[in-house]
Amino acid sequence: MKLITQELLNRLPKLYSNEDTDDPKAIAKFFTPDSNWTWYATEFDGKDTFYGLVDGHEKEQGYFSLRELESIRGPFGLPVERDLYWEATKLSEI
Repeated sequence: MKLITQELLNRLPKLYSNEDTDDPKAIAKFFTPDSNWTWYATEFDGKDTFYGLVDGHEKEQGYFSLRELESIRGPFGLPVERDLYWEATKLSEI
């Protein structure tokens, strides 16, 4: 599965563009189908670096990498997927 598409690139705000926003929207959701890790992207630099919410051992906002997402495999060897039905949602609602 392609994690980033041109349509998604067009929708994701540039990195640091939400700095003055109290409750940005998660535009994309990535997840491991065989684990409990989920990444919600609110911004993207257009190349490799996302900013958003990471929900794994705990929930925290921070940076994550497209290359890392593409290389991660869950306990059963399944790769990270993009939620094809995700609709932009404010972080406070996640």
